[in-house]
Amino acid sequence: MQFVFDGHNDVLLRLWTHSKDGSDPIAEFAGGTTVGHIDARRAREGGLSGGLCAIYIPSGDLVFADPDADGRYITPMAAPLDPLPSLAIATEMAAIALRLDQAGAWRLCRTVKDIRGAMADGIFAAVMHMEGCEAIGADLSALEVFYAAGLRSLGPVWSRHNVFGYGVPFAFPMSPDTAPGLTDAGFALVRECNRLGVLIDLAHITEKGFWDVAKTTDQPLVASHSNAHALTPVARNLTDKQLDAIRESGGLVGINYATAMLRPDGRSDSETPLADMIRHIDYLVNRVGIDCVGLGSDFDGATIPEEIGDAAGNQKLIAALREVGYGEADLTKLARENWLRILAQAWREARA
Repeated sequence: MQFVFDGHNDVLLRLWTHSKDGSDPIAEFAGGTTVGHIDARRAREGGLSGGLCAIYIPSGDLVFADPDADGRYITPMAAPLDPLPSLAIATEMAAIALRLDQAGAWRLCRTVKDIRGAMADGIFAAVMHMEGCEAIGADLSALEVFYAAGLRSLGPVWSRHNVFGYGVPFAFPMSPDTAPGLTDAGFALVRECNRLGVLIDLAHITEKGFWDVAKTTDQPLVASHSNAHALTPVARNLTDKQLDAIRESGGLVGINYATAMLRPDGRSDSETPLADMIRHIDYLVNRVGIDCVGLGSDFDGATIPEEIGDAAGNQKLIAALREVGYGEADLTKLARENWLRILAQAWREARA
């Protein structure tokens, strides 16, 4: 079994949502469930030994558009969020992450040494991530608080605009060059993340925002859950020029399991074959190199291929890669080591 460290999941959103209906997040994760994609049991079964767990504030007004007769669609952008309610929700999700850690259901990791230790102990290695920084005001004081709680990775925007920058819509076919990039507050956020050692995630940001981060950050460029625009031209995927910049920085692209970002027709369809995932992985490896590709499943946040199903099916992708010729050394890089190298660089650790 190749143990996997995954670049993106939304399990905290699922646990927080269910907690509003009376569910116990610790029992749901540690004890197992039949809903969603990740819990401790299914993670162990599928070799999912850890990942970046997103604090994400849902957009209640977002309604995904249906494709027209030609398969085209443009989902209207979600409205910007009110910062105060966003901060309250983010705090509740961070509290769930901390409670899971205190209960021993997972281990909240702040260093790569922590991650490797949790893996060795057979405990899910969770890294607190923030997907869209609506909960962090322009003065960045909340960033210090979340950092103290364990936040070690963030994406300045989700697919909506905020005080830090602009996100891309869910649309097919469409370029990621859809709106401006970082605001002055966004540039300040990048510089502060560099100072603290917080990984900056370029998933969901516009192409202009991508280049704004690239010229400002001292970290390798990372898109935690994005695929190749040349194969599936959704606005969320990365152009060849962006991929080249990631390669040149020694960064990383995490393959997204979301079927709408894998299929040539851009549709959300669970019957998507694993061959579409292999096609994107092959393309990314050929473009950026084996050292700059990882996994970014989007478990609990997207429709994924039914052949994988949930975290328990993660090794099916590994087996499919093995069948088409990927050796164990390369599979180790794709499954976990590339992510651990990137995190060590962003967190300024001497060794991964």
